[in-house]
Amino acid sequence: MTAIRYELIKTCKQTGARLGIVHTPHGSFETPTFMPVGTQATVKTMAPEDLKAMDSGIILSNTYHLWLRPGNDIIKEAGGLHKFMNWDRAILTDSGGFQVFSLSEFRKIEEEGVHFRNHMNGDKMFLSPEKAMEIQNDLGSDIMMAFDECPPFPATREYMKSSVDRTSRWAERCLNAHARPADQGLFGIIQGGEFEDLRRQSAADLVSLGFPGYAIGGLSVGEPKDVMNRVLEFTTPFMPADKPRYLMGVGSPDSLIDGSIRGVDMFDCVLPTRIARNGTLMTSNGRLVIKGAQNARDFGPIDENCDCYVCKNYSRAYIRHLIKAEETFGIRLTSYHNLYFLMNLMKQVRQAIREDRLGDFREEFFEQYGYNKPNAKNF
Repeated sequence: MTAIRYELIKTCKQTGARLGIVHTPHGSFETPTFMPVGTQATVKTMAPEDLKAMDSGIILSNTYHLWLRPGNDIIKEAGGLHKFMNWDRAILTDSGGFQVFSLSEFRKIEEEGVHFRNHMNGDKMFLSPEKAMEIQNDLGSDIMMAFDECPPFPATREYMKSSVDRTSRWAERCLNAHARPADQGLFGIIQGGEFEDLRRQSAADLVSLGFPGYAIGGLSVGEPKDVMNRVLEFTTPFMPADKPRYLMGVGSPDSLIDGSIRGVDMFDCVLPTRIARNGTLMTSNGRLVIKGAQNARDFGPIDENCDCYVCKNYSRAYIRHLIKAEETFGIRLTSYHNLYFLMNLMKQVRQAIREDRLGDFREEFFEQYGYNKPNAKNF
């Protein structure tokens, strides 16, 4: 028995999208799903009870940040990440690789691992596949991610080929170093940029190692949406049908729907809470900037079609006031709404798959949200 098991429930006849269930040591959740991001062992301004009220079955935490502060040793001593943050449902931790490559200006990639500087104090540090496994084993997450190289976009084919080869070697080292396979599942990460043959090679390398799940990395890094969709179209067929598929770092409404149509099961992104801190909201009629003067005397909800706690209890005028006054409660309300919006969107996606009408749902949603308008504003 593996720690992570995927159960396929239905395939949408209209689009080929998958409805499934991922079973973990801390409960099961339906897919396709969006995972709220709790970088520092908390989803910003949200209590665990808030996330449960939204029916979130899994959240993501960050290996790199928790390694630096408070330290994986402290979290291990607390009984693991679930007990430390009072979350009894599933947790996924990333490997820390993306942060090493994106936050540190001074890094040196070697076969053994990556030398870099702590982005907070400049200390010299080193992260390897073995160290990434040690940290995540201490954290005790249900799903761990293999340590991979996160190449920039765009990158030459020559560089990408070398990067894919290194990621495959590192993936095998991660499997060998993983100390808790019975209660922690380890996912491999498929790289290869926009090159179909390299994506095929990366997928073949990782599938041969027998991971219980697979992620698609190296997307949502600045490439156009049509490039992302094209890469998904030729990558997901190389991935096992009986294991979960995770698209890393994607959270805009259009990409969640388009990714689901192309066979993705799991998504995560800081987008909903990040834009919420600036007063930008997702609604059934598109993007709303709450600071706008037109909301000063609008005593209606953020979204009249939304039944979340915020929309049932607070007005646009009040939330605008809080955001402009830089009150923390305002950020909590906007964050709650955006997270609820995406969780509810994924419920609608799953229902559309059940009814074999996800293609129709996409057209209806895009029309109402405003994606079909010229110069439509996205996130």
